[in-house]
Amino acid sequence: MNESMESLEKQSPEKIAAYQHRALTEQLKYVAEKSGYYQAVFREHHINVEDIQSIEDLASLPFTTKDDLQKHQHEFYCVGKDKIIDYAATSGTQGQPVTIPQTDKDLERLAYNEARSLRIAGGSGEDIFQLTTTINKQFMAGLAYFLGIRLMGAGVVRVGSGAIPLQWHTILNMKPTALIVVPSFLVKMIEYAEKNGIDLKNISVKRAVCIGEPIRRPDFELNSLGRRIKQSLDIDLYSTYASSEMATAFTECEAGRGGHHQPDLIIAEIIDEQGRQVADGTPGELVITTLGLEAMPLVRFRTGDICARHSDKCSCGRNTFRLGPVIGRKNQMIKYKGTTLYPPIIFDVLNAFSWIKAYQIQLRTDALGNDEIVVKINEITVVELDMLKEEFGSKLRVRPVIEMMAMDELHKIIFKEGIRKPVNFSDLRHLN
Repeated sequence: MNESMESLEKQSPEKIAAYQHRALTEQLKYVAEKSGYYQAVFREHHINVEDIQSIEDLASLPFTTKDDLQKHQHEFYCVGKDKIIDYAATSGTQGQPVTIPQTDKDLERLAYNEARSLRIAGGSGEDIFQLTTTINKQFMAGLAYFLGIRLMGAGVVRVGSGAIPLQWHTILNMKPTALIVVPSFLVKMIEYAEKNGIDLKNISVKRAVCIGEPIRRPDFELNSLGRRIKQSLDIDLYSTYASSEMATAFTECEAGRGGHHQPDLIIAEIIDEQGRQVADGTPGELVITTLGLEAMPLVRFRTGDICARHSDKCSCGRNTFRLGPVIGRKNQMIKYKGTTLYPPIIFDVLNAFSWIKAYQIQLRTDALGNDEIVVKINEITVVELDMLKEEFGSKLRVRPVIEMMAMDELHKIIFKEGIRKPVNFSDLRHLN
């Protein structure tokens, strides 16, 4: 563990910026020498990387998009196959999966990132983490958690995804102190425990690092998922946000006021529709430039995720800015009956009801060319349906079309072969 880098988080904003500029200069020189993709881009735009004299100068460089990665994957590689140790891949929920190669140095960076992140979330070498997500299927996050826990010197129980009875058997027998878990899966674990007489007040678990889904609203209050967990399980919840492309996590500290930036690993910009930086606290698209990556570094990569930056001082003593909860994905913005929505706000309504066991939001285009929202859910009673409609009207000010399906049929459209994550949002507008 590099303690000097951990102390960087508590240095002055000026020292953090100076470090980032030095690291950026090194990374830009590296891609200019090693990346076929960026060599072509720099030639096309007449860019000399030595002209980038500050973080602000990044704005003069073009963006990298998911489409660029999908079309030119191997041109981004900066090393030969003899240096690549691991091949990870994106989930494929936003189109064709992208393969992410990693060298031995990149794996060390990945472990370092996650060890730092778990320490931010209150973890220590005294913990035993139960890993409830897969480490196979080219899943970078599962590998990162394992490597980070190992670097911390903590214990890890690799249970993997699903298998709720096994999850509880492991908790009751191995006595883990922390879970790394998808929040909606933790809700299902809680429901199983309540049905099977497991005493939730006397378990060993003291905290959960929540991955894959937000547990907070933009104002940092717990959303429906977070509240449902806390109602039954008195443990500390920490939210974390990352992606395979950035190989870096933004993780909450005990203050629960957004995920802390790791300045030695990544540069982050928040931009508006015109590509300009937005003010602190204003939602915009997250753009990242990786630092210290060897196999596939990225420059000004548009994540498509909408969130806000918060730079006010945190009570934990770190001077790094924080990312607020992801509000939604840019390409999933919905304009419905005069209201602008993102899928997570619809998820939040659905997650508030325990009798909604599975769902998928489908976005279509009606005969007039307007967005139409159809919410597919499991079969519920008439009374429950009326309650759901009222909640939509109250929280969203609009009511989407609700269609009920048998659970086995619903699962067929949610759990797609070859895609790791459940598909809870499907944009069908391009099919009209």
